Amino acid sequence: MPAKLSISHPDFEKAFAALLASRDAAQHDVAAVVAGIIAKVRADGDKALFSYTAEFDRFPITIETIKVAPQEIAEALTLCTPELIRSLKMAARRIREYSQKQMPQNFEYVDGIGMRLGWRWSAIDAVGLYVPGGQAAYPSSVLMNAVPAVVAGVKKLVMVVPAPHGKLNPAILAAAHLAGVNEIYKIGGAQAIAALAYGTETIPAVDKIVGPGNSYVAEAKRQVFGRVGIDMIAGPSEILVISDNRSNPKWIAADLLSQAEHDKDAQSILITDDATFGNSVALEVENILKTLPRAEIAGASWETHGAIIVVENLDQACELSNRIAPEHLELALYQPELIMPQLRNAGAIFLGRYTPEAVGDYMAGPSHVLPTSGTARFSSGLSVFDFLKRTSIVGCSPESLAKISHYVELIATAEGLDAHALSITVRKQ
Repeated sequence: MPAKLSISHPDFEKAFAALLASRDAAQHDVAAVVAGIIAKVRADGDKALFSYTAEFDRFPITIETIKVAPQEIAEALTLCTPELIRSLKMAARRIREYSQKQMPQNFEYVDGIGMRLGWRWSAIDAVGLYVPGGQAAYPSSVLMNAVPAVVAGVKKLVMVVPAPHGKLNPAILAAAHLAGVNEIYKIGGAQAIAALAYGTETIPAVDKIVGPGNSYVAEAKRQVFGRVGIDMIAGPSEILVISDNRSNPKWIAADLLSQAEHDKDAQSILITDDATFGNSVALEVENILKTLPRAEIAGASWETHGAIIVVENLDQACELSNRIAPEHLELALYQPELIMPQLRNAGAIFLGRYTPEAVGDYMAGPSHVLPTSGTARFSSGLSVFDFLKRTSIVGCSPESLAKISHYVELIATAEGLDAHALSITVRKQ
């Protein structure tokens, strides 16, 4: 059974802390293995990639077969149903439109002393996109990562995706084509992250790596950070639903399982002000699990990491939500806007009973790549901003420099940086 907590119980804080700790404990310690893989790829390049691909993906890859050929992409498009292609096109269009509205503007002004100031935005030159392709293949992840990058103006987008037994899901290639990605390599795991970070004879080094993956991929991104930028260290998926007793219990149960079916380490939590409603949702979860194809995974997630928390009012629900800082936050309420000002920490918020989280996974517009494991306290979901750099602009005239030079010299001298001060002084002379 999932954990059942009541905020009025004397031991609530202890139980709530244990619930959050169970999420953190789901992270696997693979650092040493990943470090060895990265070192091997740095030292041996393609040779190491070919060896790891043969070992982990059971695919004897070569220089001739490592890159997805144009005819493979063309064939993939024919293998997808017209309905799926239409759906992917609609999703790509909605993500593109949302991303275009996010694009920031360059700005310049002249301040009160006549100094020219501002900033300009420019796209990152080369980005690596990791796409899962092992136990599950997600064409939606291709769109959610690639489309914002293309809108931002990234010129070189390199996609890597594991191909178990040499096979790729046609929908993955179709989504890449629709997003504008044409450089695709059949490699995955920590070795693919290492190749993108350091480059090999075949794989070009990039400036930033984005995209979700398993614990090995997440650890590899952690270890190459600094050499390249990364979007985030993604943990297991999460959903928190805040609901009153006027929601349909079956709807809420389905929403909780929509994330539980991702991974046995995923976490699904319901916060409600009605214990009876919470019990009804728990019963519906059990009923759905009897028919769910991924019941073993979803059931293990719900059993180990799931929870139903009963509060006395929605203010308490908001306080707990901010402490959880969930990846996905559903507000299954009649007027969710009333509590929105209280909610500070969430990757994405889904408003009302008719906005299941799955809409955000596929079709809403914002990227579904979101902060997990409580990192929504300080980070945001993937967007065009992840593919842009902001450069400050400063321009002094003789007059404006003269007005601030004395103060610059004083601070530089106080810091013991005499050449800094001198660079001002010589201009005054």
